[in-house]
Amino acid sequence: MPRAPVAEFLLLAALWGASFLFMRLGAQEFGAWATAGTRVAVASLALAPALWFSGQWGALRRHAGPILLVGLLNSALPFALYAYALLSITTGLSAILNATAPLFGALVAWGWLGERPGRWRAVGLALGFVGVALLSWDQASFQPGGTGWAVLACLGATLCYGLAASFTQKHLTGVPPLATATGSQFGATLGLAVPTLWYWPSQTPSLRAWAALAAVGVLCTALAYLLFFRLIARAGPSKTLTVTFLIPLFALAYGAGLLGETVSPGMLAGGAVVLLGVALATGGWVPRWRRPRSGPTL
Repeated sequence: MPRAPVAEFLLLAALWGASFLFMRLGAQEFGAWATAGTRVAVASLALAPALWFSGQWGALRRHAGPILLVGLLNSALPFALYAYALLSITTGLSAILNATAPLFGALVAWGWLGERPGRWRAVGLALGFVGVALLSWDQASFQPGGTGWAVLACLGATLCYGLAASFTQKHLTGVPPLATATGSQFGATLGLAVPTLWYWPSQTPSLRAWAALAAVGVLCTALAYLLFFRLIARAGPSKTLTVTFLIPLFALAYGAGLLGETVSPGMLAGGAVVLLGVALATGGWVPRWRRPRSGPTL
């Protein structure tokens, strides 16, 4: 990958890793629904000018129904679930659980689109979910004060991502990515409007909370989408999607350095198992002894 895309790749990982930090800071005062609703509303306002100047409004109008539905699956529900989870679990753990999104994506594509995984990808799926079990073994308590529902919320969010990916492949192939990205934020904003207003905090949130939601909307959603689609165009989807492996590293660093969160050896071990499973399940890594051998050179 050339030097310029590498810098953009690292910036994208840093931005998406920071989203967990900003959502946690916002959710503490706004609550889960208002945090998610404000995030997508800010992102919609930031992305709308880019869509306008790109001349892709027509594509959005022609595919409005599926795009708005993708917004519910890919932004509205996952963002609300993560905001809820971050009220009780660390940013690092939520980011590691977020890394299971490709695993759910592969499972949904298998069941919905008939994309049967090969042997090593199936091993990766199993290994990834073993990693999730290791991570949540001492976390998934559903007693008062436990974090079991928060862990399930993160996994529910990644399942939504998997459903959205297959739906997009089935119904939105060929639609300009910027139209899908912006329209999905419009759809998420519409979908979250009622719960956002209903659960709007009775006390005025602090400037820090407002700044966190502005940052997650503009930087971690709008700008990150633009970087993501730019990287897909320049480096290809396979290389771009490996950003999944770096997001937890940034989130762990932000949480430990800025919020004083503890990073336990068990979390690191479980996270390593999850990422290894994701690498196998997505084809990002194949054991050397199973790679096809090249023929002799002449």
